[in-house]
Amino acid sequence: MRLVLLGAPGSGKGTQGGLIKSRHNVVHISTGDILRENVKNHTQLGLEAKKFMDAGQLVPDEVINNMLAGKLDEIGDASFMLDGFPRTFEQAQFLDEYLSKNSRPLSAVFYFAVPDQEIIARLSKRLTCKSCGKIFNGDFDSCPACGGEMYKRDDDNENTIRNRLAIFHVNNKSLLEYYAGKNILHEIAASGSPEEIFERVSVHLS
Repeated sequence: MRLVLLGAPGSGKGTQGGLIKSRHNVVHISTGDILRENVKNHTQLGLEAKKFMDAGQLVPDEVINNMLAGKLDEIGDASFMLDGFPRTFEQAQFLDEYLSKNSRPLSAVFYFAVPDQEIIARLSKRLTCKSCGKIFNGDFDSCPACGGEMYKRDDDNENTIRNRLAIFHVNNKSLLEYYAGKNILHEIAASGSPEEIFERVSVHLS
């Protein structure tokens, strides 16, 4: 099983990824986690990425692609799902080229569709852990994962969220068209409880 999870920030990709992982024995690969791991371990790619991050710039596709390829090489033939990758059409092409070399095409792509106004409401309540970087929605005094201090990101305000959503929709449109053309795209209505949403996902998992 080789899956891609698509959706706007706050659409519940991480939550659904956790449920898929626990029930289908797949490796959950988050590009955010890979990026933080490389930066924390001072790898060559991590040091390169940090230069862009410190300058307030997006990490280039080439760096992210190489980090992902390294992780996929590491897990070998294990089933996996990607959370946060691809974000652009170019990244999708890179992924297909990488997988085709290993004769391991994607099994399915899930797009978690949530109305923008609901995304804004969700992200306005979002907190991030200073220690492990994990993100949670709700009111937490400490991180549920590691006990670290929680904080609200400066960019989790309505105006910034709307701008991020506008950029997301532009990039995501090309991804949806690309994967729809390959007949592996499944759009999931991602409003409701995590279990309700997972039931909609499960219909397409084998």
